[in-house]
Amino acid sequence: MSVHPLIDFFILQGVPLDTIVLLLMLPIVATLVAFFRQIIGIKAFGIYTPSIVTFAFLAFDPKGIKYGIAIFLSIIITGMLSRILLKHFRLLYLPRVAITLTIVALTTLTMLVIGGSFNRTGLASVSIFPLLIMITLVEKFIATQIEKGDKTATILALETLGISLIGYAIVRYHVLIELIIAHPWVVLITLPINVWLGKWTGLRVMEYLRFRKIFDQN
Repeated sequence: MSVHPLIDFFILQGVPLDTIVLLLMLPIVATLVAFFRQIIGIKAFGIYTPSIVTFAFLAFDPKGIKYGIAIFLSIIITGMLSRILLKHFRLLYLPRVAITLTIVALTTLTMLVIGGSFNRTGLASVSIFPLLIMITLVEKFIATQIEKGDKTATILALETLGISLIGYAIVRYHVLIELIIAHPWVVLITLPINVWLGKWTGLRVMEYLRFRKIFDQN
């Protein structure tokens, strides 16, 4: 595997290769999210959340992406149930989120303990940082629930999961990793792509599907 001189220089300065690759992958993942939003019409939770969840999934390797998905879904479900339970207390937003985070943290800890008791060492030994990243999704989820309702929040959560899984597959693609290590400048291609996406004025794929009966009549 050939390594670009610039990458060699970064490594000599003490920057780990994995860190270099992940940082260079970030523009690609962000562009992927922008593409899904502008062309496909999948909104998800903005651009930051799917991107950060993608890299959180990477932290579950080599334990398996299934653990990342399990944690993600359990956090969303727990957040939804917590909101239902706390609705009757009529609490202000920040205290409500704090209580929800507490419930989610305890639920996640319970899952890790159960995973350890069933010899699911991959789940029990998950690093704290991807867990914290996942748990912070609760605030975004709750804010969307309050603003747009449970159905919309659930759809956006599932869209975020879908985009993150696609991003995860791309970031793990060894051919792309080798390409970036050999030619790190290729990430700059994302700039004109995003300029093009930013000027997109056509209908999105989801809009074509939504209004397909009207198009068929014409």
